[in-house]
Amino acid sequence: MNSDLSSQQVKDIGEQGLLEKLQRFCPPEIIGDDAAVLETAPEQSLVVTTDVLVDGIHFSNLTTSPEDAGWRAAAANLSDLAAMGASPLGITVGLGLPGEVRVSWVERLYQGMTECLQKYNTSIVGGDVVRSPVTTLAITAFGQVNPNQIIRRSAAVVGDAIVVTGVHGASHAGLELLLHPELGQHLKDTERTALIHAHQRPQPRLDVLPILWKILASPCPMPIAGMDSSDGLADAIIQICRVSGVGAILERRQISMPVAFDHWLTPEQALAYALYGGEDFELVLCLPQEPALALVQHLGQGAAIVGNITSGSTVLLHDEQKKFPDQVLSLSQGFQHFAQ
Repeated sequence: MNSDLSSQQVKDIGEQGLLEKLQRFCPPEIIGDDAAVLETAPEQSLVVTTDVLVDGIHFSNLTTSPEDAGWRAAAANLSDLAAMGASPLGITVGLGLPGEVRVSWVERLYQGMTECLQKYNTSIVGGDVVRSPVTTLAITAFGQVNPNQIIRRSAAVVGDAIVVTGVHGASHAGLELLLHPELGQHLKDTERTALIHAHQRPQPRLDVLPILWKILASPCPMPIAGMDSSDGLADAIIQICRVSGVGAILERRQISMPVAFDHWLTPEQALAYALYGGEDFELVLCLPQEPALALVQHLGQGAAIVGNITSGSTVLLHDEQKKFPDQVLSLSQGFQHFAQ
């Protein structure tokens, strides 16, 4: 066995050796059986979501440290729980690895996941490790929610305001800066760092939920529609409208973007980053005008009402200043996994 632990490879210690190392990232009272048992509170519904991340598609050593890859993987799943109105209970991790991967890389990956989860009192409660020709990370997250507070994509109604909980485009901008360090020459160091941090360490918006329930009064007196913007702001609004059988009008000037975009991108580039960049992990919520205004006031920091739900099926980007023509938004303009 290689005496240098930092260069030790997964094939050197095998499945059981790797599992032994990874078990220290899990609560000892949870692991050891064939499945985890998670106690939920009375009158709560269990929420389950799964995300798969693949090396070269969702993360890369060129732009993401193992710790950041782990953080982003955990954050993506917690964001899905937040988008359902649920609070997290735990995650399981399915890990596919080539045998040549260094053990230290895997431990650092789990350290990043743990750092993110600890912010929300959540743990890794199990998983599986297998050999794979490409590094693959499959996370299943478990959460709980009061049945009266479930957020669904299908609940948008005509007249609802469309609320976004923060700025959009920052994560994609950070990725571009990592891939092309020569870009953004006019950015301040603090602006560049903030955009890169937005990509490497996104924050799932679980903090929004208690504020939302307080404004609406618990249990929730009305259905709330929503999802997260992990695949882009435009994608989220289009998906909600499609499932709810409605349309929407978005106001171009209401879409919140990082201030740094003014020093770097043209207005059209900035808008494209915001609408289609993805991985900002903000929430997109549809609710009546009065609570929508109250929510935006409570959140601040880029939260905004960006439009309204309408009849029909078209999602239209409008410029009330009439500097730009109206634009119909579509899913084809965003990232698609199997697009040719």
